Amino acid sequence: MRFSRKALGIPYGIFLLLFVAAPLAVLFYYAFTNGSGQFTFRNLTGFFTDANTLGTLFYSFALAFVTTVVCLLIAYPTAYFLAHSRLKSKSVMIMLFIMPMWINFSLRITALKELLTMIEGNLACYPFLNSVLGMTYDFLPFMILPIYNVLTRLDQSLVEAAKDLGANNTRTFLKVTLPLSMPGVMSGVMMVFLPAMTNYVVLDMLYNSTYIMGSLIGSYFSAYNWHGGSMISLILLGIICLFTLLTDTDKEENVRGGTLL
Repeated sequence: MRFSRKALGIPYGIFLLLFVAAPLAVLFYYAFTNGSGQFTFRNLTGFFTDANTLGTLFYSFALAFVTTVVCLLIAYPTAYFLAHSRLKSKSVMIMLFIMPMWINFSLRITALKELLTMIEGNLACYPFLNSVLGMTYDFLPFMILPIYNVLTRLDQSLVEAAKDLGANNTRTFLKVTLPLSMPGVMSGVMMVFLPAMTNYVVLDMLYNSTYIMGSLIGSYFSAYNWHGGSMISLILLGIICLFTLLTDTDKEENVRGGTLL
């Protein structure tokens, strides 16, 4: 029996309907209703008037931003070295960066906590710094791999052309390599920044207390305040969608150098 392409997409459509559209519809319902089921904007206005909620949002942004910057500062030189090195063990080195992702998340964070405790004694003395270290340790491979993949696909004839026209190594990197590698950079930024805003498990395991948006949403639902938790979830989803649209530069022509012409 032969199926058309549209028929093959039916299971995917059913999956999206049940596990994406339906949960979003439930969130919208609770976000714009009160305990009596009446339509209201009170949950929306409450988000922007609650100092605790706004403080958690700003803290989450700061933590995610610093984590992303630290990951980028470490990942780009690492990916650049791996992409341009002539080492026979290049694949082994890449594997070393990927291997921590195969280890259970709880074991990795627990090991990091013990190490930080040996160095600092009391982790609560440097909560923001340790949070950045934990997030960086967790998300660094997600920044390295996209940048490495883009750098290995760059058209080296563009680099050679820049050098033939008199550009030194620094100018060639700033005018050719860096712009062409931006799709990988933006992909890595998205894979680090967005989860870092909500991944409260790292903080919970390091301090047994949490500060970011993911934990705030969980606290609302734990207290059976589905209306407030749903509104915060929708606002955070909107922020994530906006950030994704603003950083959507992953086009094939960017890698080939089309944007330089």
